[in-house]
Amino acid sequence: MTGAERPAARTALVTGANRGIGLETSRQLVERGLTTIVSARDPAAAARAARACGAAGAIQLDVTDPASVRRCAERCRTDFGAVDVLVNNAGVLLDDERRLLEVEEAVLATTLEVNLVGVWRMVRAFVPSMLARGYGRVVNLSTGLSRLSAIETGSPAYSVSKTALNMLTAQLAAELRGTGVLVNCLDPGWVRTDMGGPEAPRTPAEGADTAVFLATLPDDGPTGLLFHDRQPVAW
Repeated sequence: MTGAERPAARTALVTGANRGIGLETSRQLVERGLTTIVSARDPAAAARAARACGAAGAIQLDVTDPASVRRCAERCRTDFGAVDVLVNNAGVLLDDERRLLEVEEAVLATTLEVNLVGVWRMVRAFVPSMLARGYGRVVNLSTGLSRLSAIETGSPAYSVSKTALNMLTAQLAAELRGTGVLVNCLDPGWVRTDMGGPEAPRTPAEGADTAVFLATLPDDGPTGLLFHDRQPVAW
């Protein structure tokens, strides 16, 4: 196959990609030949991340701001044509180690706005064009703390937001089954990032591996599941 005949690379957008798992996911996607766009709330941080991982572009994006999401989608259309892969990595952990009755309502509201509503905004902005082309991969970053089959205490707002994200993933996958758009989420494990802290046993590369696996699934790949280390696990 000549260069002229080679199909165009898929385009991926990674949210919260200025550090940690998001940055590492972007780096691995670039390595696999995807045209990768990194995004972050701080445009300077997004630009630094793009230089660090070799991404094709950097975009300012605040998933809590509907206007910012719209601008991001328009910029992607204008500069890159289409987004084939959406990695919803942006997230917050604001109630680490707190018990449920101790979490302030403002903390709960912010957590849900970023971890759940922000993802909902992103899929509404990007999935319709995937459907129009008959191809898409949506990857949502969840956590082991989201699993109803293995409930742990601590970080209740974070855990509840990610359990809700699991349902969003399953619902969207069910609606899109047979369209060519695959939707999955993953538990990356406890990873050494700003969120995970220095005592975490897993590297960002290990945390990003399953995200990249799901972002590059074949057409007959799974949809509507929660994965850990490339294997489906119980909700």
